Amino acid sequence: MTAAVDRVAFQGEPGAYSDEAISASLGEVERLPCRTLREVFSAVETGAAQAGIVPVENSYAGSINETYDLLLASPLHIVGEVTHRVDHCLLALPGETLGTVRRVLSHPQALWQCEEFLRAHGLQPVPDYDTAGAARRVAQEGLAHTAAIAGRRAARLYGLEVLAESIQTAADNLTRFLFLSRVPAPALEEAKTSIVFGTENVPGALYRALGAFARRGLNLSKLESRPAQQRSSGGAPWEYLFYVDVEAHVEAPLMAEALAELRGATTFLRVLGSYPRARR
Repeated sequence: MTAAVDRVAFQGEPGAYSDEAISASLGEVERLPCRTLREVFSAVETGAAQAGIVPVENSYAGSINETYDLLLASPLHIVGEVTHRVDHCLLALPGETLGTVRRVLSHPQALWQCEEFLRAHGLQPVPDYDTAGAARRVAQEGLAHTAAIAGRRAARLYGLEVLAESIQTAADNLTRFLFLSRVPAPALEEAKTSIVFGTENVPGALYRALGAFARRGLNLSKLESRPAQQRSSGGAPWEYLFYVDVEAHVEAPLMAEALAELRGATTFLRVLGSYPRARR
């Protein structure tokens, strides 16, 4: 993000990876924890928070479909992105050891990302709604023989010990987060634009749509499809919407030309936001 904000909404408990990403990007700003991603969007839309942060994809687990569906339904603008390393740790009450732990609580995605570690140590995975929430539960309820998968920030916040670190199956476990705001980001040269569009269900429709960018040398860094039925106006079964990230600002001359051509080749088109590209 380029603009300063005072309060940022995120999904999860303090110490969640979204919370960590806020610190890495914005420092120690005020946070508004939300139980669900939908509540994050709502908090920003109603003004309870100036901005929100939501995960959109993980380098190991892939895209977060709920985020894509909420982006389509919301009037908010994407105003920034950050790629944050997710370093899963096994956290437990002081005095517990890897040998005494029998079950592990965490978000289903975190459990899946650490599946090999859990299987190798014979640990029972127990789904919980949030990584940091699982850590808080272990600490507050004094759960013996129970650990949580979360980050080091959660261990510090809830007074838990780190029994093992970097337990994820993929060493480079990265999550890309998006910042959301009611106000678009200012124009920048090094920008990325996220759009969503639909096409007719005929041969070559997607080829013609994407050609608007290829003919102008505009790089696509992401292409994701979601069922068109997610649209509030409805859609027929087996028809899809396409989410595309283009490495150009929406107001750049070549991008403006591409979008004008794209409008003639699509049945639905919306710009979700232009924002600074994350450092690679």
